[in-house]
Amino acid sequence: MSPRLLRHLLNFWPPFLASGIHVVHLGRDWRSAEVELRMRPWNRNYVGTHFGGSLFAMTDPFWMILVMRALGPDYVVWDKAGEIEFAKPGRGTVHCRFDLDEAVLDGLRAAAADGSRVLRWFDCPVRDASGEVVARVRKQLYVRLKPRARPAA
Repeated sequence: MSPRLLRHLLNFWPPFLASGIHVVHLGRDWRSAEVELRMRPWNRNYVGTHFGGSLFAMTDPFWMILVMRALGPDYVVWDKAGEIEFAKPGRGTVHCRFDLDEAVLDGLRAAAADGSRVLRWFDCPVRDASGEVVARVRKQLYVRLKPRARPAA
């Protein structure tokens, strides 16, 4: 599946569509993504700011998708853990940018080369229109080289 097709599918995926989550960009090389959360009456919390679950949901699949697609089919990649810290009330449209560095991918490949499981945290600040951090999201990924892809001992 191409990044363009996946971006369109995600934008019409009911959990994203109903939450006001919009995938703005998904890099052709699977190294970047940008997502925004638009304020809607149905995704506001009791005090009129962005619902925390929507802030977390807008970031949820992207590190896993980027790493999985960038590493290729020889690797198992799963979400292992996630954290969110709310920095200030989110109002209006907020956005998050994901940039996957080649050095990170090289490090994952090297650490998993012997079949070991690798756990790595990825950070993504969610920012408002003025660039201020609304929330800090961390996702931990599990990465492992599939047995059939390991070099013979």
